[in-house]
Amino acid sequence: MTDFQIFWPLVAHVALVYGLYALLGMRRAKMVRAGRIAKSDYRENRDEPAESLVVKNCLANQFELPVLFYACCVLLYVTEADNVVALGLAWLFVALRYAHAAVHVTSNDMRYRSPIFGAGYLVLAAMWVWLAGWMAMS
Repeated sequence: MTDFQIFWPLVAHVALVYGLYALLGMRRAKMVRAGRIAKSDYRENRDEPAESLVVKNCLANQFELPVLFYACCVLLYVTEADNVVALGLAWLFVALRYAHAAVHVTSNDMRYRSPIFGAGYLVLAAMWVWLAGWMAMS
């Protein structure tokens, strides 16, 4: 495969991150307009209202496990292991990140969020196993 297809899931994840930043800004602005928090309170950010805190936490989560995803995708490309299996796993991981984020910023119900996170965790592990196996067999 070794063209740029493996980078489209990364672009899709970046879109999620930008969308979450926009949602965070909208929710914070709503809280300020409602008088629930002063704009200046966000400087130290000690009393974030729950409505925006869940988005802030979700956004922070996009810079944890996905960092390994970005590294793996780049390594898959460099080692030419970016075939249909790797691409399918990459898209599945991103779809699970979208699902996880949707639950996180709405109901935040751990009955749904945890299994979705776990599935993404396992898919990413499979990507790394695929990469390691590819390198071992090359």
